[in-house]
Amino acid sequence: MDWLKGQKTGFFVDQRENRSLLERYAKDRSVLNMFCYTGGFSFYAMRGGAKLVHSVDSSAKAVDLTNKNVELNFPNDSRHTSYAEDAFKYLDRMGDQYDLIVLDPPAFAKHKDALRNALQGYRKLNAKAFEKIKPGGILFTFSCSQVVTKDNFRTAVFTAAAMSGRSVRILHQLTQPADHPVNIYHPEGEYLKGLVLYVE
Repeated sequence: MDWLKGQKTGFFVDQRENRSLLERYAKDRSVLNMFCYTGGFSFYAMRGGAKLVHSVDSSAKAVDLTNKNVELNFPNDSRHTSYAEDAFKYLDRMGDQYDLIVLDPPAFAKHKDALRNALQGYRKLNAKAFEKIKPGGILFTFSCSQVVTKDNFRTAVFTAAAMSGRSVRILHQLTQPADHPVNIYHPEGEYLKGLVLYVE
């Protein structure tokens, strides 16, 4: 982790329970961790027995940290490969080899004026994942944008599913853990929204 320049030190502790959940789904799956940053979801997938894990981030520095972390936790493990590449370009060119995909992008909307573009981004991103994921695949998809409500996010993801023509079921609805509590007078504090989806 980069204690001085990293975003939230690079680990994002608010995702630890969701990473543990992913570990339970990873066995024998081919995993794509998109927007991997320092690789948190990748390590849990590997520990859960994934047969391959690909980590993608547009930041070469983040990919370098991911590679170092993989080597620390899983020395000489050939299951992992990482790519410094734009997420949408990677999704466009990738095949249909993945049956577990993690979409955990940075905040698409930091203020209300950006909400419309953010929702378009979530729709486009999830539509690509629905289009490419293998039948029987599992999609972990998140929004950490405070101004994107739970309903906004669900609508964007469900619209993407409808556009893809795939049959999709909700397995889990995720949020931040108890040590990131939400004040009832500040509903925007429920910033982390996630869905685990089964794609037929």
